[in-house]
Amino acid sequence: MRKITLAAAVTLLAAPLAAQTAPQVTNDLTVTMSPQQYRICNDRPARPTWMDEVHPREAYKALTLMRLYELRSWEAIKETGDCGCDVRFPSWDAASAEYEERFATSTQAEHTQARLAIRNEQNQITRDVQDICETQGNW
Repeated sequence: MRKITLAAAVTLLAAPLAAQTAPQVTNDLTVTMSPQQYRICNDRPARPTWMDEVHPREAYKALTLMRLYELRSWEAIKETGDCGCDVRFPSWDAASAEYEERFATSTQAEHTQARLAIRNEQNQITRDVQDICETQGNW
């Protein structure tokens, strides 16, 4: 049976959102990690280290931060009308600070509710953000 780390699992599940590496599978069924190549914006900031080191039972925390990070970048795109790589993929610092303030001590159920609320906010601006980013070739 092939074992995979939490970091590799999160990468596989969230590659479009914030992955830093992509799995490379060889014939001997080993998994090595190499730098991810994206269709757009390859020079993305590294996500916080703790997200790759979190215990599997607490992976929901990393998912909440990823959702928050994406929402805040999408809000900036809509506000500025700019979908440049530095706006679409900003530093993780502001989202991390907001996460620590609002969600760090929340229960798993509270994280689930927060992610649903964040997704609802994001859904309200998706069309606007997509239009801006498509026009600028960054969707």
